Amino acid sequence: MPSFKKYFLLDPSVIFLNHGSFGATPRAVFNAYQRWQRELERQPVQFLGRQITGLLAESRAALGAYLGTQADNIVYTQNVTVALNIVAHSLRLGPGDEVLATEHEYGALDRTWRFLSKEKGFRYINQPVETPLLSAEKFVEDFWRGVTPRTRVIFMSHITSPTAVIFPVEEAVRRARQSGIITIIDGAHAPGQIKLRLDSLGADFYGGNLHKWLCAPKGAGFLYARPEVQSLLKPLVVSWGYEPEVPGVSAFIDQHEWWGTRDMAAFLSVPAAIEFQEQYNWDEVRESCHRLAAYAHHRICELTGLAPLHFPTDALRSNAGQAWFCQMVAAPLPANSDISLLKERLYKDYKIEIPLIEWKGRKWIRVSVQGYNTKRDIDALLRSLHMLLK
Repeated sequence: MPSFKKYFLLDPSVIFLNHGSFGATPRAVFNAYQRWQRELERQPVQFLGRQITGLLAESRAALGAYLGTQADNIVYTQNVTVALNIVAHSLRLGPGDEVLATEHEYGALDRTWRFLSKEKGFRYINQPVETPLLSAEKFVEDFWRGVTPRTRVIFMSHITSPTAVIFPVEEAVRRARQSGIITIIDGAHAPGQIKLRLDSLGADFYGGNLHKWLCAPKGAGFLYARPEVQSLLKPLVVSWGYEPEVPGVSAFIDQHEWWGTRDMAAFLSVPAAIEFQEQYNWDEVRESCHRLAAYAHHRICELTGLAPLHFPTDALRSNAGQAWFCQMVAAPLPANSDISLLKERLYKDYKIEIPLIEWKGRKWIRVSVQGYNTKRDIDALLRSLHMLLK
């Protein structure tokens, strides 16, 4: 696979293996972003007062087609944290209710649920799942042991942040629907990394980031809500959309997308990000990135002698039909590793940008592989780890 690094704005002196944290935007998409910003400044009243509603509708239509849903089922938000705060703050939960999550959830959303559990009196539970992960069925059974008659909500990452695992959310959503349990999926790492069809997935609420693997500008995310549950949501910020003066737009969009004066350029640039990946056949790029991530995973575990969190695949789908990771993978590090020092040395001495994480009392290195990465980047990481871990 050729390197796409020339199409990005990244510092060429840095080996960037941390796309999963904030993403990186291609030059062409960033140019589109700046064009929208200049259009706003050229005539702010025309842009925000007369044009923005139609422009956002066009952008949402492109995003809806990409995500497998209708435009009226999604609203733009700055990121997943904002999107899922809208949902979490809206639901009527109280003493005696339970929200069940996995133990792999992103820290910001764990904090959101813990904060609200103290405010409202419900229980927030992080259910352990056995590792290494063996099958989708085994994962769902482990998770479902935490379900009780008091479980009102299931909250789960589609791709986890600390461990980079693709969870089989489809089966969990199906079982929850049968039990009358609300499902909320954190899709921070999913759009652009795995194919999404939100309507067929069937989750009640789904929040996604577009600035990560879709490579849109920072500040582009979305909230999806099934039409049947949109009325459950309350605006996180009450503005003009709460009592709209122009009829015809859905209450879901009016109440949750218009927050007053703000820069909408990141939202309007999403179609350019979709077009960029279509232009360069990103399905093939993703498969190449997956193989490179699998190589990194295998070699790091070989270097440390430690067992992987899950069984890696050498193709996007294994014979069993389940891929546990795509372009991002976490590998264990020795227990005595000083990960703060190791991260500092990797960047200072070798110009490698990569996250090192402590999760469940163990040390991990999370490798992200995007189209601008090559085997040379992974080999440089392996050489550096070999030197530093000695």
